[in-house]
Amino acid sequence: MSKSRKLWEKYEVKGEELVRKNPMSPKSPGDFMAVHKNRKTCGKTQYTEFSQ
Repeated sequence: MSKSRKLWEKYEVKGEELVRKNPMSPKSPGDFMAVHKNRKTCGKTQYTEFSQ
């Protein structure tokens, strides 16, 4: 059995719009990037952006 992605936690309702909380991966459209303390990472492609 696969683990739930809990997509409802990755969106926020502002007025009548749905807004994404996490950024989308530039290498894999439609996939979210995980936000860590010092980086953002795509688990599917291992693309990483480091924070300053």
